Amino acid sequence: MSEVPCRTTQGRSVASKRPGLATISVGTTFFAQAVLFASWTAHIPGVEAALGLSDGTLGTALLGLPIGSVTAMALCGWLLPRLGSPRLIRISIAGYAIAGIGVGLADSPVLLFVALFFWGLMQGMVDVAMNTQAVTVEKALARPIMSRLHGMWSVGGFAGGLIGSGAVGLGIGLTAQLAVLGVLAVVAVEVLSRYLIRDTADARAWSDAAPRRRRWSALIVLLGAVAFASMLCEGAAADWSAAYLRNELGAGAATAGLGYASFALAMVAMRLSGTGLQRRFRPTALLPALAMVFACGMGVALILRQPAVALLGFACMGIGLGLVVPSAFSAAGRAAADANPGPSIAAVAALGWCGFVSGPPLIGHLADLVGLDTALWVLPSLAVVLALVVRFGRAFTEPALP
Repeated sequence: MSEVPCRTTQGRSVASKRPGLATISVGTTFFAQAVLFASWTAHIPGVEAALGLSDGTLGTALLGLPIGSVTAMALCGWLLPRLGSPRLIRISIAGYAIAGIGVGLADSPVLLFVALFFWGLMQGMVDVAMNTQAVTVEKALARPIMSRLHGMWSVGGFAGGLIGSGAVGLGIGLTAQLAVLGVLAVVAVEVLSRYLIRDTADARAWSDAAPRRRRWSALIVLLGAVAFASMLCEGAAADWSAAYLRNELGAGAATAGLGYASFALAMVAMRLSGTGLQRRFRPTALLPALAMVFACGMGVALILRQPAVALLGFACMGIGLGLVVPSAFSAAGRAAADANPGPSIAAVAALGWCGFVSGPPLIGHLADLVGLDTALWVLPSLAVVLALVVRFGRAFTEPALP
């Protein structure tokens, strides 16, 4: 393989003969971002109780996260061509760690909203930068790595859920937890960032021009809608699983934090084993079957209202959703009319991310009207819709992978 230019910590250009090291570096960023985010989910019921918030008020505060993320997407379109993804990763991961401490220090609904806005801003920057770097590394390796990197994000989500649950059980506050994890994340990412690969001229031009060149065809919009629904459920699991287990089912604080951890673990297992399933079955058969596992498992959990069954229900959700977004990205790449599939993938990713960050506040406001246990029926209902769209739509018509 030809040498790939990299940036050292001294700022001079060197040649790296092992772009695999860049994969490890960007994979660490995916992992670190997920750990920081997922570790706070177990603290949400405590934050809600400490600030005396209703479900609706908490949902409004959580809106700070998607607003910050949308702002980040607009900023990154301007920053990426000028800074490059390696530098933006280093800057944004530090900002993400610092902003997380602000979330823990917020002592009113308004301050919580503001803190979540800045946390979402930094989170969105990390997300865009690390996915842009993933595209650059894929070009250097000449083979896809996106699914593996998103698997690392799921591993980080599982680890973060366990860490948050353990911290709640031990009485460790959110501020202290995010401060320690933030320092570890910054050190790990900064040390390994020397192996990140400078964006090629094409990649940087794509980052700057994507909003203007993106083709919103009916197929891309449909794939984006599938990603939106899938990640809405994922975001709801992240922000409301602990509150549901603790406030509705009476589970202990530590057990409540395991809701998202069980979801993330099941998703990791599905993504690691998914390649074999994708080789055997067509997406139009595999994805609907998995979605129905989610719908049935979560539906039974909501009916029986037992903590242990609820944990299994969230695990079924992870099984049902694990392959949806990677499959949507792959389909978008194949459907791209241009040689560079970046604009199509970016459009699907943007819609999916909107679902992830908007799902929690939507569930919160609905819970304020009808109760959280009823509001969560949105999730298995969306799973049924996903199954029907994938099975009878034209978005996933490609045959099983060879």
